[in-house]
Amino acid sequence: MKGFLDFIREQGVVGLAVGFILGGAVSKLVAALVEDIISPVLALGMNNIENLSEAYLQIGEARIMWGSFINVLIDFVVIALVVYFGVKLLKLDKLDKKK
Repeated sequence: MKGFLDFIREQGVVGLAVGFILGGAVSKLVAALVEDIISPVLALGMNNIENLSEAYLQIGEARIMWGSFINVLIDFVVIALVVYFGVKLLKLDKLDKKK
């Protein structure tokens, strides 16, 4: 049991767990922001599309859902920016030990 507790303390497992939990919450928040606010605003400039995720290109029987891809891309960029500025703002990049 002592070895397990030492592992948790030394490897920062608790911080990692908190990071996963907060990451999931931020991911859901950003997904809602993109789907409910950003995507409809972007779709305003397109004819007959209520939401960007509904945009597609029809080629024969295939539908290329480019709008859905753009939504996921926006999700990624916003999450990456939140993580980057969160790390910089909280100066977490300075916590790593120099090797």
